[in-house]
Amino acid sequence: MKIGVLGTGHLGKIHLKCIGLANDSYELLGFFDPNPEVAKTVAEAYNTTAFPSVAALIEAVDVVDIVTPTTTHFALAKQVIEAGKHLFIEKPITHTLNEAKELVDLAKAKGVKVQVGHVERFNPALLALGNTPVNPMFIEAHRLAVFNPRGTDVSVVLDLMIHDLDIILSLVQSEVKEVHASGVAVVSDTVDIANARIAFANGCIANLTASRISLKQMRKVRFFQPDAYISLDFLDKQAQLIRLYDQDETPPANGQQFELETNKGKKTIHMDMPEIEPVNAIKMELETFAQSVEQDLRPKVNAEDGYRALALAYQITTAIEESRAATRS
Repeated sequence: MKIGVLGTGHLGKIHLKCIGLANDSYELLGFFDPNPEVAKTVAEAYNTTAFPSVAALIEAVDVVDIVTPTTTHFALAKQVIEAGKHLFIEKPITHTLNEAKELVDLAKAKGVKVQVGHVERFNPALLALGNTPVNPMFIEAHRLAVFNPRGTDVSVVLDLMIHDLDIILSLVQSEVKEVHASGVAVVSDTVDIANARIAFANGCIANLTASRISLKQMRKVRFFQPDAYISLDFLDKQAQLIRLYDQDETPPANGQQFELETNKGKKTIHMDMPEIEPVNAIKMELETFAQSVEQDLRPKVNAEDGYRALALAYQITTAIEESRAATRS
């Protein structure tokens, strides 16, 4: 399929490179960047074409890849969808919930595919779970980053925590019942560190912390469920699975295991660190999107998923604002 990229900032350049690597799925026709000097430099560096306008690029391609600032997502995405072209759009899907809802409805009306770039869905640590049943009752997530001025136009909830929100919503098959949150703006005009406690209707509780003013990087999520403990390290690309088996069950032959006496009889604890297959996550999400278009499948992270993650992020943001207002009063 013919594809074009809107936006050639840091992430946009990575997308151009990954599309070039995914040449079995795409033919890169070019990109648009509003800065003529940047456009000239990028065209030469990536041996591709700089389109003179957004409209010209949209007309020429089958798929548009939007990698621009969040505040521009809606206007550009609306042009793409109204033209009947398929859309890959970086996260968060839009700047506001109303914009996201309009894009969801428009995509359905036009019959086009939309995938949102929640790239952690393609992290090797998460992929290593395979078909492992995940039915958590408690979740703990930490996403910490060293300060980088890029991205501070939005709160840390929309910048970092939204990755974990998307993953959790994809795994917990239940509606959000209640949200409590607090946060602090330390070095920017928006919240730089936040904690949220999310209660789901099925009883699951998720406790998330996100910070962009940490002294070290961390991207970990832990799932606790009646028969298992699952730990994922998205930064170091590692997964650990600890499952409990009854006496009449046979644990897998791989990994380590030992017996445990409980008040419900003898159990077997099985510990496994599944082999991690190295992948280029951005290349993989783009290739997966191409497959969904070609085979008329549901995109891995569709527009509705993007909307749900954004809605929960704003619910957390509102809770933080209410908490801060109560503290000031």
